Amino acid sequence: MNEGTANAPLLENLERQDSQAGASFTGSILNISTTMVGAGIMSIPATMKVLGIIPGFLLILIVALTVEVTVEFLLRNTRPGKSNTYAGMVAESFGRFGSLSVQICVIISNLGCLIIYFIIVGDVLCGSQSGGTVHLGVLQEWFGIQWWNSRACALLFITLFVMFPLTMLRRVDSLRHSSGVSILLAVVFVAISSALAIYALCEGKTQQLRLFPDFGKVSVFDLFTTVPVLVTGFGFHVNVHPVRAELGEPSDMKSAVRISIVISVVIYFVIGFFGYLLFGDSIMADMLVNFDQNSDSRIRQLLNDIVRLSYALHILLVYPIMNFSLRANIDELLFPKKQDLASDTTRFVSLSCALLAFTYIVAIAIPDIWYLFQFLGSTTIACLAFIFPGAIILRNVHGMSTRRDKVIAELVIIMALLTSVIAISTNLYSSIKKLSN
Repeated sequence: MNEGTANAPLLENLERQDSQAGASFTGSILNISTTMVGAGIMSIPATMKVLGIIPGFLLILIVALTVEVTVEFLLRNTRPGKSNTYAGMVAESFGRFGSLSVQICVIISNLGCLIIYFIIVGDVLCGSQSGGTVHLGVLQEWFGIQWWNSRACALLFITLFVMFPLTMLRRVDSLRHSSGVSILLAVVFVAISSALAIYALCEGKTQQLRLFPDFGKVSVFDLFTTVPVLVTGFGFHVNVHPVRAELGEPSDMKSAVRISIVISVVIYFVIGFFGYLLFGDSIMADMLVNFDQNSDSRIRQLLNDIVRLSYALHILLVYPIMNFSLRANIDELLFPKKQDLASDTTRFVSLSCALLAFTYIVAIAIPDIWYLFQFLGSTTIACLAFIFPGAIILRNVHGMSTRRDKVIAELVIIMALLTSVIAISTNLYSSIKKLSN
């Protein structure tokens, strides 16, 4: 055997090891940040309207710090080679019932988010109708109402040529480029919104801001309805394990999480302040609706369209990140004894296509499903972000929890339960009151 032939297997092994190298630190930050920014930035200005500027900023900080603590709980109890998934880690503490609870929560919350993402993109591109008022989409404003820019056709095109290729990527780190573009588009959205607010301020057309809640318009209980909004925004816990599993140095995960939280807090601060400054008390629960208003100039209308399109594209690129953890949990639930999903092409492609088709069909058939998933999200995401991590610390099967950890875990669980119950009750009461009127 000659020297070249003898070295060939070694070279192949080195190339294989290089191709399977860990994810980049920057890519991990981008993927985590994309999950947190997500669709949550649209509701931040509305929370400022309810809370006022100062309590709003404080609540963002409190939720961010709490999320950092609970993620640290998860990382500390994740044992390499054994706890490669969120459900697997919870199973170590609570058995099959615990893992099943996590999987159900992930399926409800992530599947709801993916459907909502499709609905948002459809509203932006193809318009919507609410309260008897028709809102034209960007495509309809530019080209008129055509068969090809209907919701079904436009979303089908996006599903086949944008979402399908992205969902076929088998590693989280492969999504770092799309996540980077997603964050850039979110920054564009924030930058234009801030520029419009500053321009309105110079023209004396901005709205008066409240530093504290106006209890003449809102009740104390209404303040609690803002907490699930921020929890949903910061709740990236379902992607902790997929990102950590691919990170070259898992110990770097804590730093990646902290940097991502700082990025998200800055974006939330900026869009919360300038969005509220721009629209004031007329701000809607989804700020995108405020940009769907006729403008007094072509430049302003063009900027409005750029804001809406940048946000829609941002949402499209968040989809594959949320889909990744959803697909993994469904596979773990249905095929617990099978080999790794990424290594089984038939199972991977079938499950990916089924999820993509399901979210597309539901988004077309039930475009007003938003409020249902708001109620579901305020419970399932609270469980994933706060209750499960706190319960793991209190269970302490690995004997790593300190007395301080247990006190913090108890406070986190109580806070999650209290705010979720009050928020759901208040929303239900408000909905029933509106229907009765």
